[in-house]
Amino acid sequence: MSNSWFKSRKQCPACNSIDLKTIYENRYNEFPIKDYLTNFYADQGMVEFEYLEGVSYLLCECGKCGLIFQKEIPGDFLMERLYEHWINPSKVFLQHYDEDNLEYYSNYAQEIMRMISYFNAIPSSLDFFDFGMGWGKWALMAKAFGCNSYGTELSAERIEYAKSCGINIVKGTEIHEHQFDLINTEQVFEHIPDPLNTLIYLKGALKPDGIIKISVPTANNISKLLKKMDWKAEKGSKNSLNPIAPLEHINFYRYSSILKMADMAGMEEVFIPIQKYQKYTINWIGPKAIVKNILRPIYRRVFRNQNYILLRNKTQNLGNI
Repeated sequence: MSNSWFKSRKQCPACNSIDLKTIYENRYNEFPIKDYLTNFYADQGMVEFEYLEGVSYLLCECGKCGLIFQKEIPGDFLMERLYEHWINPSKVFLQHYDEDNLEYYSNYAQEIMRMISYFNAIPSSLDFFDFGMGWGKWALMAKAFGCNSYGTELSAERIEYAKSCGINIVKGTEIHEHQFDLINTEQVFEHIPDPLNTLIYLKGALKPDGIIKISVPTANNISKLLKKMDWKAEKGSKNSLNPIAPLEHINFYRYSSILKMADMAGMEEVFIPIQKYQKYTINWIGPKAIVKNILRPIYRRVFRNQNYILLRNKTQNLGNI
């Protein structure tokens, strides 16, 4: 690779292993990746293919933790072009404004109620930090429940919007000046070039009993997706390759990948007690909803195949119901 807009990762970014194998490779400026990118970014902004010249979309799989990751990733300059220019912030904001419905916000509300209940404290005593907050909607919901709400984001336009909504903005270099009860990372770690060291860094901003939430794309059919490689499949469809989207979703985590990364960061998984999880679940209308609400927290603990994980410092000695 000779393209100066990219940098290459030589080891697993989740566990530092060098036991890697290449499982897919194709040029960005050639079919089918070029067509995929053109279609994917058409509604969001644009693609500047001149920055992709001579570079391959190259997927590696870690033999130690199972992480699937893109070896060649955008450097800082290209990352900024991607998220601030290819993806037009104003256009994306209007899309969310038109599409985010009541269910979208109710999911945020019930999650934050569960988090508050986990700490068994009044909301005004809790400091919640949204790392990679986007437009600040999660942080704003936490604020609405009375929590001290903080957030950080790379996009200047998103930062200004969140600030106008009353969210306390924390610069990346200032994170360790604070101590948080909860650090929320919702659909963030799949975008991060160095997730292990990022997790270690965030861990340093936790209160003694604080937790970090990691939620990243799940694709339990990833083996089938990789065999099929249907670049025409729409986002949300069963064959969608969005979990390994070129340039953006540079890390795809299996459950084991997150646990291995957490272990190396000196962290371990913790669960919200089932009674509290169910108490602050909103929709109990209809047999299907009732069964789902009862079984989901149990299912997550038993099968562990959903990439929604809460982590705490290993030095804690708290009850894990």
